[in-house]
Amino acid sequence: MSELIDKLQLFRTNTNFSGAGKTALAVVLVLVILLTILGMYWSNEPDQFDVVATAKEKAAEQGYLNNSKKLAVGYTTASTLHSLVETLLDKPGGFITNDIMPPGVFMDNMPAWEFGVLVQARDLARAFRKEFSRSQSQSTEDVNLKIAEPQFNFDNKSWAFPSSESEYRRGNKELMEYLDRLAGASGEKAQFYARADNLSDWLSDISTRLGSLSQSLSASVISEDSEATNDANSRSYVRTPWTKIDDVFYEARGASWALIHILRAVEVDFYFTLEDKNALVSLRQIIRELEATQETVWAPMILNGSGFGVLANHSLVMASYISRANAAIIDLRRLLEQG
Repeated sequence: MSELIDKLQLFRTNTNFSGAGKTALAVVLVLVILLTILGMYWSNEPDQFDVVATAKEKAAEQGYLNNSKKLAVGYTTASTLHSLVETLLDKPGGFITNDIMPPGVFMDNMPAWEFGVLVQARDLARAFRKEFSRSQSQSTEDVNLKIAEPQFNFDNKSWAFPSSESEYRRGNKELMEYLDRLAGASGEKAQFYARADNLSDWLSDISTRLGSLSQSLSASVISEDSEATNDANSRSYVRTPWTKIDDVFYEARGASWALIHILRAVEVDFYFTLEDKNALVSLRQIIRELEATQETVWAPMILNGSGFGVLANHSLVMASYISRANAAIIDLRRLLEQG
């Protein structure tokens, strides 16, 4: 009898454990599904925005714009830089690169996209500090920009003490103070010099960035023989690892997204300079090439087929558009310097 009771107790214990295990498994599955859906939502790239309308909205909120007053020269470009950083921080999921919790910690495409945008924001902030806000090499740096520019260069993977977001927000706060002074809100007026040489210097940095991205994208199909070449007199090529192909693709996509907005703002603030150099058509050509990089990717993953194979090669398509945009930038710089 006692043996039967022991067997019944053992059966009851096993049954309870099985039920608890099923409950735990169900909870885990539900969490996985919810985190997957949330990750997919966070992976959606932000829509493009109207740089002029956004700049006017910022100015109106601060009370600097009415129906009879135009934006100060440089305001649209500086406002666009502010909006790019703001988008990184306030889009769905916020700034994901430094996440240490799921689903952000498991995502790689969106952090790569964020890095592409961040690099362009850093380059533009440096151009504001070094060139756009200074009349000559011996002039004094702007009080707000010399603080904002280092803030945007803070480590993008720092999650605390301080976090990347807090440093970038501080940079944006300083940038907004520069915008206030540029609009004439304070006694100390900020400056913006829409000169051809300033624009050409910034475009030189952009050309270097695009050239590097184009090479990394194209290197996804370098043959092993080419990669193994170790001749001191030959150019060195390093094949992009297959695990990094999608990261490079989305970094290029993020950089292109940011550049589209910046160049649209540049067209507004440097309009007369570009018109005088007969360079407006060239600038618009660059924007059109970059807009093609933002087409919807219909494949569930970034494909890396051979150049003339059955499957598409998204990296080569992206590299083609970026290379064409870079070639147009080189032509634009030539017009600015010689036109």
